[in-house]
Amino acid sequence: MIFRERVSLTLERNLINAVDATVDGNRVRNRSHAVEVLLTKALGDKRVTKALILAGGKGTRLRPITYEIPKPMVPVQGRPLLEHTVDFLKEHNIKHIILSIGFLGNKIMEHFGDGSKFGVKIDYVSDDEPTGTAGPLRLAKKFLENSYFVMINGDNLFNLDLFNMINAHFENNGVATIALTSVDDPTKYGVARLKGNKILEFLEKPNKEDAPSNLINAGVYLFSPEIFKYVPDKTYSMIETEVFPKLISEGQFYGYVMEGQWLPAGTPDEYERAIKEWKGFK
Repeated sequence: MIFRERVSLTLERNLINAVDATVDGNRVRNRSHAVEVLLTKALGDKRVTKALILAGGKGTRLRPITYEIPKPMVPVQGRPLLEHTVDFLKEHNIKHIILSIGFLGNKIMEHFGDGSKFGVKIDYVSDDEPTGTAGPLRLAKKFLENSYFVMINGDNLFNLDLFNMINAHFENNGVATIALTSVDDPTKYGVARLKGNKILEFLEKPNKEDAPSNLINAGVYLFSPEIFKYVPDKTYSMIETEVFPKLISEGQFYGYVMEGQWLPAGTPDEYERAIKEWKGFK
């Protein structure tokens, strides 16, 4: 819940004009909201300081590359994909990162170590057996259970305004907010149906005729500490089919429609496109 207090400001006209220029009636609703958003970015948002990155998949669709290189470590424009994600988090003042590793996880640990050479702190959770997309949440609970935190799929490149997404999450006062992006063919992804910014339905890889929209899960999540009440206490579980339905039934699941670049890198074609088109964080 966000608590606000009314203040009075006297500003130069050209500064007021610059503030007003950021108002779009949607993400930035009015002048007061614009000042709040700009101050949050300038001062750094301290409400979310931790992140969990899912980096344990085998990357079978990228073989033979991933026989020897973990999928999150494939190079994109001269650097491991995962380094781009670490940079993104650091730029948004998130400097405690938990990496969920599995297949060839030792290579990820050798590269990143404790994170100090990248300007962050890194802890690791790992499991020899597959844990699904919700299992890493259970494993990382000891680091995150009292925090608001970001969770990110480790095989995507994305350019979104995380500060705005954090503001939206606290405005909604829900348990979970996920970044959504629009694609022409949603059948390969998890697809959401929105009413306003609340998610009313989420279907994983639906048939084209069943897809409720073209808005898909972009693999960036914001969670409140209450999320752990929804995570099954078992080795393998899927967030899309075992956690999201519970959140929807209780009205605790929200979407944030991102406007920036989103590039998955899970198949050879996607990986080639990511190398060619990635523009970096802006």
